[in-house]
Amino acid sequence: MTARLDAGELLRAAQAETGFSDYGDPTLPQRFEVAVEHLNGLGLNTAGALQASKVCHWLLTSRLEFMADRERYPIGDEVIEGPMFVTGEPRSGTTLMHALMSVDPGARALRFWEVMYPSPPPGLAGPGDDRRERADADWREINAKMPKWLLSHPYNDMLGDGLPEDERTWAFDFRVMTPTAWWRVPMQSLVGGLPTDPVAQYRLHKAMLQQLQYRRPRKYWVLKGFHGFRLKELFESYPDAHLVWLHRDPVQVAASRTMMMADIAEGIVGPVDLHAEAKKHLEMTRASIANTMSNPMVGDPRILHIRYADFVADPVATVRRYYTFCGREMTSGAESAMRDYLAGNRGDRYGKFSYSTQLLVDIGEDLEALHAEFRPFRERFGVEIEKRP
Repeated sequence: MTARLDAGELLRAAQAETGFSDYGDPTLPQRFEVAVEHLNGLGLNTAGALQASKVCHWLLTSRLEFMADRERYPIGDEVIEGPMFVTGEPRSGTTLMHALMSVDPGARALRFWEVMYPSPPPGLAGPGDDRRERADADWREINAKMPKWLLSHPYNDMLGDGLPEDERTWAFDFRVMTPTAWWRVPMQSLVGGLPTDPVAQYRLHKAMLQQLQYRRPRKYWVLKGFHGFRLKELFESYPDAHLVWLHRDPVQVAASRTMMMADIAEGIVGPVDLHAEAKKHLEMTRASIANTMSNPMVGDPRILHIRYADFVADPVATVRRYYTFCGREMTSGAESAMRDYLAGNRGDRYGKFSYSTQLLVDIGEDLEALHAEFRPFRERFGVEIEKRP
């Protein structure tokens, strides 16, 4: 038996519990209604609908409390100076590069416990604050539900101290529906189909950085997300930002991201159609590469383009190159921390993540034709066809 959610009731319940009514964006209720209609279209049973309503309530109350903090404290006065962003196609080394930068003692990165439970500002938290423990418990549940995700993304063992992508700051804006917010609901993640507004999204992203920076020692932000489609808005929001862009063979990207997302979906909804997933992720890769080749801002002087192969060959040297590009010094303490991280966090510590470009052959693609299709991209960025055993 299917059950339905009522967007209006959920909004009223969140406001009644918190005593607040300002979501900081008059369009949020309408956008929330779109998300609820998506949930209702999944045919959730009673148990699934109950979990979905709990997630909605969590995100809505978190949003209301977050906005109330900005009224109580001068959080909006915080200056976000010279943030350093990492971007690239999925499965192209961006998470490892971000992880290395995050251990720099002079840097600050988003942490899952902060974006999952951002209120009150961590700089005001007292000794009894239990948000890290709550996020750790959430992540133990996520890892138990999606154990294969650890093969492709071993960083999940950081639990609540893990490193979210920038897009996770939009979870309570109902512009994305990611596994790290919706893992209890039997649904695949939704990264398209919800209303988007890059200007508003970066405004909220900056608000999150201000929230997490408030009343804490000043450090420079190191961040990671899929910003390639939003370069104009990114640099309008952060004019003094820099961005490093890692580039990998798109054929490998498409195959690898297919298996990773299939593993995640399998843990939440059960077996998935691998051929359908491969078709979807190949088309997403094609769209992203097309944007990279056509977006005039790809050549912006604030962007450093790096080959994935060069990063893999010497990760610390690549990070140092980015620091130099940004006009920052990599201290000996930062370099030591990065080398310690590499030594203590082998990428295959939970087993080898396996995928094959045969998946693309199985859906009727010719690999040589794909390589020819992506040749202009590879030539522009010096990316060789990646040979794997």
